[in-house]
Amino acid sequence: MGERAPQHVQNIILRDYCNKKSFELLLAATEYAMPDSSMILESVLDDLDSVDGIVFYSLYQLPTQPAQRQSVYSRVLASGKSLHFAVEGMSITKQGDVDSVEQCLLVKATLDSCISKVEV
Repeated sequence: MGERAPQHVQNIILRDYCNKKSFELLLAATEYAMPDSSMILESVLDDLDSVDGIVFYSLYQLPTQPAQRQSVYSRVLASGKSLHFAVEGMSITKQGDVDSVEQCLLVKATLDSCISKVEV
């Protein structure tokens, strides 16, 4: 979603978040830098049985397409796992948490749209 931070900075934030939550950080998976790539995320989702959940650096790393995001939420929740977003301090542990995340994404999309119209 256009947000970028150097990988080493993301790793510091992830480690700090996991330490504060008493989570064991197993591996930081890095998505390919191609636009709208979710190949690594799909791989992590395929291995949900081996982890308790997924910690994202930011909720803005979720897929940009709503249907893809819903698939991520559904797969994780159906597995009894959780999603966490370190920068925002948010998590999805039940279906009701999805709305808060989606509202943040909608606000960002709306603001981005407004800014691009002003710059024209």
